[in-house]
Amino acid sequence: MIILKNKYTSIYLTLLLKKNRKTLMHIHNLSQQNSVLNTFISEIRDINIQKDSMRFRRNIERCGEILGYEMSKYLSYKKTSIKTPLGTCSIDLLNNDIVLCSILRAGVPLHNGLLNYFDSSENAFISAYRHHENNPESFKIIVEYLACPNLENKTLILADPMLATGQSMAATFEALKPFGTPKEVHLISVIGGQKGVDYVNREFDNNTHLWIASIDEKLNDKGYIIPGLGDAGDLAFGEKLQQ
Repeated sequence: MIILKNKYTSIYLTLLLKKNRKTLMHIHNLSQQNSVLNTFISEIRDINIQKDSMRFRRNIERCGEILGYEMSKYLSYKKTSIKTPLGTCSIDLLNNDIVLCSILRAGVPLHNGLLNYFDSSENAFISAYRHHENNPESFKIIVEYLACPNLENKTLILADPMLATGQSMAATFEALKPFGTPKEVHLISVIGGQKGVDYVNREFDNNTHLWIASIDEKLNDKGYIIPGLGDAGDLAFGEKLQQ
């Protein structure tokens, strides 16, 4: 028990707690406002529509385009003079050095959607998957393949369509650290579980933004989002033999 002797001690402790409290990341949940994004989310969730793998991939790509558009409002711009056939005009153009990194394999359609809008960005790819040992309800994240440019002082966009536990995002970011310190970090996901959102909120710095299309309440015993949509990688590219 802490006994406060006077109001000045109370004020001092309050300020100390505020100083030591970690500032949380910025979370942008696009489902809080209705838009055409709802259509694409409904189709990737629908057990009948999602069976069309080409349509599933395209809908994930569309989600990436919308999430990327919303994210672009928070990037840096530079006024630029453009010459037209009839004169000149001034316009603010994107001024970020962007590196777009997706987690294989489920992240490929999402990566393509983002790349449609940030087509001059550099690209990185990393494999991160769950490895179940003896207990199917417990797993660890294995990171293997990695191809990445220099990240120093750049804008890193880290894309993974499903944010379930948040461990894959955190493990991927940890694996990228030897390539430099980004100026800012943006996490892009289509569907997340609240547990995963809370996890990355604790693990990432306060200059990080999470852009997500929808957040579900819970995970099942195997760490899958409920109601979610199933396995995004399998739906996009076919079932795998590895577990």
